[in-house]
Amino acid sequence: MAIFKGAGVAIITPFKENLEVNFEKLEEMIDYQIDNGSDSIIICGTTGEASTLTHEEHLECIKVAVDRTKKRVPVIAGTGSNCTDTAIYLSKEAQSYGADGALIVTPYYNKATQKGLIAHYTEIAKNIDMPIIMYNVPSRTGCNILPETAATLVKEVDNVVAIKEATGNISQVIKLMQLTNGDIELYSGNDDQIVPLLSVGGLGVISVLSNIAPRETHDIVAMYHAGNKEESLALQLKAIPLIEQLFCEVNPIPVKKAMNLMGFEVGPLRMPLTEMEEAHAKNLAQAMKDFGISIA
Repeated sequence: MAIFKGAGVAIITPFKENLEVNFEKLEEMIDYQIDNGSDSIIICGTTGEASTLTHEEHLECIKVAVDRTKKRVPVIAGTGSNCTDTAIYLSKEAQSYGADGALIVTPYYNKATQKGLIAHYTEIAKNIDMPIIMYNVPSRTGCNILPETAATLVKEVDNVVAIKEATGNISQVIKLMQLTNGDIELYSGNDDQIVPLLSVGGLGVISVLSNIAPRETHDIVAMYHAGNKEESLALQLKAIPLIEQLFCEVNPIPVKKAMNLMGFEVGPLRMPLTEMEEAHAKNLAQAMKDFGISIA
């Protein structure tokens, strides 16, 4: 059974001006997402600035997300690490809080061979009962889960069931679907490739765009699955200029700026991320207006 089907939001982590995590604002954002159609909450991913959270903050964010969501939609916890033992620790804690799944990024910096990736995911899976989504984003990690490796894991490890594909390489995705006979839960990790991945058997997207356009992102997926493929594609194409501006600087710099422009007051970024360049912010604001998003 799929962990979720549709558009899951890779939710931001709001900070106070003193850079403490703003848990009250996080609860507000979770309610906003669910009320506006998001099909899953993905907490402590790249967009959530997990790499600058302490372990205590990281786990508290997961707990708050689970408690606030109250099973209205699945909560998927980002619990990956370049240290297998750390990933196991975070994943076990997330499971104890009631998370519905774990999003496990490939090891970064130290990277891993394909043999190492199989060992890494297998060891994590042995220590938890909840399903695992592999997160393949080599542009950030320097490590690519090859189709043969992902297929091996899905076939041999019961609770490795899904992949968030952010390589941007459609040919690689198609090869993976062929090797698994489509027996893998596929989620797009790129907002500009939602419809292309749905067309090869994808279930949905783990989305940055959903932070500021949850209803529209949900609708792209829902319309496709309902058979309204032309409408789905039209909305995907309409969103492209906005998506381009959301990635004109490294994520989550633009999306947090966008949310602050909308009046959500999600606070600053933690270093080494810095505030958006003024010229880029103007382009982002215009793209938001063109898409129909109100700016405070």
